[in-house]
Amino acid sequence: MPTEDVLPGLETELTALWRRARASVRDSARTLHPRLDPTVYPLLVLVLHAGSLRMSEAANRLSLDKSTLSRQVDAAVRLGLLERVVDSTDARARLLRLTPSGHTGLTALLTEQRDRWRASLAEWDREDVVRLTELLNKLGESGVA
Repeated sequence: MPTEDVLPGLETELTALWRRARASVRDSARTLHPRLDPTVYPLLVLVLHAGSLRMSEAANRLSLDKSTLSRQVDAAVRLGLLERVVDSTDARARLLRLTPSGHTGLTALLTEQRDRWRASLAEWDREDVVRLTELLNKLGESGVA
């Protein structure tokens, strides 16, 4: 259990990290499409990694209610980044999938981001990156962040 004297420093660093992450998401969204709302960006990344998925699964993974997700999907569809397609296993259901231009743009953007991560962490030991990843996961699983 951490002692009280270290918690303020942790809070300060997490707040600063959160602020930088929000700015990064905002910049990434604008790079992908100038009118893309930053709140839609995580949905697009999720769909890219999944290939395609049902709206209910996306809502669950992003911890969004269906109406919020529906607005985000509609916005991404209007911008030509996302499409709804018929689920081949259930004709009543729709899957979310990136459009070809959405896929190309997001893949290029994520490649650039990984290149920046590589450059920023070039002096780090691999074990430190692995440990940081484990600790961030542990923090997220604890329900704090």
